[in-house]
Amino acid sequence: MNPQILIRPAVPADYDAVARITRDAYLGAGHFEDADHPYMQQIQQVARRHEAATIWVAERAGQVVGSVTLAVAGEPYADIAQPDELEFRMLVVDPAVQRSGAGKALVEAIVEYARTLPGITGVALTTGVTWESAHGLYRKTGFRRTPERDWFVPDTDIKLLVYRLDL
Repeated sequence: MNPQILIRPAVPADYDAVARITRDAYLGAGHFEDADHPYMQQIQQVARRHEAATIWVAERAGQVVGSVTLAVAGEPYADIAQPDELEFRMLVVDPAVQRSGAGKALVEAIVEYARTLPGITGVALTTGVTWESAHGLYRKTGFRRTPERDWFVPDTDIKLLVYRLDL
């Protein structure tokens, strides 16, 4: 793990940074044309998300530079998790500091955490079709594509690709 990056649970003081980074990352990747799209509005409601899910942040030099949401099957933010999987969603890194190791540090922390959970034998995630940097990160960290599990975000035409890492 990158020693300059601290992975920790989000706190209310982080919500604005998490919302901004999530918005900037999704818009920067071209998933949406503007922040007014209903799904974009939903993912920027960090306090509401945090009430129902675990959110971690990546912090460097006191600044939040990334975040991720974790869930297991049956929880509100688990879209594709099978009963033996930890799912992570909305892993984002501030576009201003991408390729700085924050994404890799988050993924490594997620995998380490998943190994401590009883009954969890894998980590699963979804990512956008065109997020090539994300695809590279997941392949480099041992995830494999499971195309038979790909799915569409409800009420959109956005297809998400599924990856899984066996623990």
